[in-house]
Amino acid sequence: MRKMILGIALIALTVTAGAQTRDRSQTPDKYKWNLAEIYPSDAAWRAAKTRLAGEVPKLAQFRGTLTSAAARLADALELQADLNKEFSREYVYASMLADQDTRDASHEGMRQEMNQLGAALSAEAAYVEPELLAAGQAKVTALVAAEARLTVFRFYLDDVFRRAPHTLTAAEEKLLADAGPLATSPSDVFNILSNADFPYPAVTLSDGKRVTLDQAAFGALRALPNRADRQKVMSAFFGALGSFGRTYGTSMNGEVQKVAFFAKARNYPSALASQLDGPNIPASVYTRLVDGVNRNLPAFHRYLKLRKRMMKLDQLHYYDLYAPLVASVDLKYTPGEAQKLVLAAVAPLGTDYQATIGRAFDSRWIDLYPNEGKVSGAYSNGGAYDVHPYMLINYNGQYADVSTLAHELGHTMQSYYSNKAQPFPLAGYPTFVAEVASTFNESLLIDYMLGQIKDDNTRLALLGNYLENIKGTVFRQTQFAEFELRMHEMAGKGEPITGDALSKLYLEITRKYYGHDQQVCIVDDNIAHEWSYIPHFYRDFYVFQYATSFTASSALAEKVKAGDADAKQRYLAFLSAGGSKYPVDLLKDAGVDMTTDEPLDLTIKQMNRIMDEMDVILAKTR
Repeated sequence: MRKMILGIALIALTVTAGAQTRDRSQTPDKYKWNLAEIYPSDAAWRAAKTRLAGEVPKLAQFRGTLTSAAARLADALELQADLNKEFSREYVYASMLADQDTRDASHEGMRQEMNQLGAALSAEAAYVEPELLAAGQAKVTALVAAEARLTVFRFYLDDVFRRAPHTLTAAEEKLLADAGPLATSPSDVFNILSNADFPYPAVTLSDGKRVTLDQAAFGALRALPNRADRQKVMSAFFGALGSFGRTYGTSMNGEVQKVAFFAKARNYPSALASQLDGPNIPASVYTRLVDGVNRNLPAFHRYLKLRKRMMKLDQLHYYDLYAPLVASVDLKYTPGEAQKLVLAAVAPLGTDYQATIGRAFDSRWIDLYPNEGKVSGAYSNGGAYDVHPYMLINYNGQYADVSTLAHELGHTMQSYYSNKAQPFPLAGYPTFVAEVASTFNESLLIDYMLGQIKDDNTRLALLGNYLENIKGTVFRQTQFAEFELRMHEMAGKGEPITGDALSKLYLEITRKYYGHDQQVCIVDDNIAHEWSYIPHFYRDFYVFQYATSFTASSALAEKVKAGDADAKQRYLAFLSAGGSKYPVDLLKDAGVDMTTDEPLDLTIKQMNRIMDEMDVILAKTR
């Protein structure tokens, strides 16, 4: 089944404490997505869902005769693709309605209905791959050669035989598909607890204002200029999470055990191998990243020491990491200004690219502002194949928010181009390449901004923001990836996955990355609970792809920004390629080899060049 691509923002969104009380009805329609383009009403969605549920059983007519003739196989695969496309459209509508206000039980119920229907669809099609394998690759290849309609399914069919050792009998496949709704429970529990039901703490700040630290407010208040306020905010927030450590630990254990169950059921040697086999990514890419980042921690520590120097601190603490590097620079942008900046920044990719981004802003593809109950963070969803991609943002007017817009628009453009260029079975691009387009846009944005701004303090702020992106995307996400790998390895050894065990592991890894023992940055004890705040751990072995994509996009963007016309065309072809090849091959075609250290090495060199420039500015201004 075609997977939807959800790109989650890499950087902390700066949402003010006041924004948490915004009523959605007070937001002008032009800043809210128009889901009526998918279905004009919930009733229309309901009618479509009922029709789809009635169509799903038709897949059974091909059981036992799937490979009896080329036309028969084409009919079956086309029906399956049509059903998957309609399912994806219906799921997008239900899930985005639920995300715009997680307190609305009816919309969350619609999403649950789609999870159940998706499981039924998977179960009905469970016989397909076992029958293909039983027929043998030679016969299936001959059928493809005899029927032009099967050409679009060639890549899928070849992949079926690649995954043959991990495909079960039809009955076993159906059993696993039937477990689909159960498998989402850990993530569902986390989502509702964190976004709707959690009793977030309140603190009184130095100015006397009392604020509730929900996720949106925490994202802003941890960056307050007053250091005592930052410490109080972080201590209260993570302390509250720690008081629910048993619950979060139980939920995470459910996720880990789910992955372990499916890995064992499909005869994979590890949870990591099971998750990387689908997109055919060598496990060495994952471990090479973790090893490479650990090898380059001195560069990260150089940045942390630079932050300490710029903030004029005797000792840098974890609660200092989100404060502005240059306190006197407070860049604010209206949505209209953000649109102009992004459009100008992406000019190297051509007028068609710019025009489509303009449509995203002007035609209500974006749900821009935070509101009560709205899911935190940001994403782009391209699953409505015949409509257009949609974006969820929590915009508060800071430069970081403009960067987030550029980031998610990168996802949107990849979905738009892939959906436009590829038939549905090939349009869904793999997650491994999903973050390339987003971080590519961020690179274009910072390059454009630096080209416009000559003031030393502002340049320091922007260069610092770029280093923050490297910190948050390469180092922090790899830190998460190492934690995730170790967590699943613990489960593989039969060790307990409790809140206490996870907090101990998380603190150990975090202190290593931030140089706690070397006094580079003090990681206080309460940071042990930060893992329970990270939703990405419920998207198993996902986060490492932020880091690999960032390093890939850095390498690709340098050539495009230099005016290399061939590099630009290769990049646009990459955006249009969807899932027509394995992700490592897609990136090789674009011009970067992710099985080597080169992409990470180039990123670290760029990081050091930026710090060199900042040192020069500091030498003449401080």
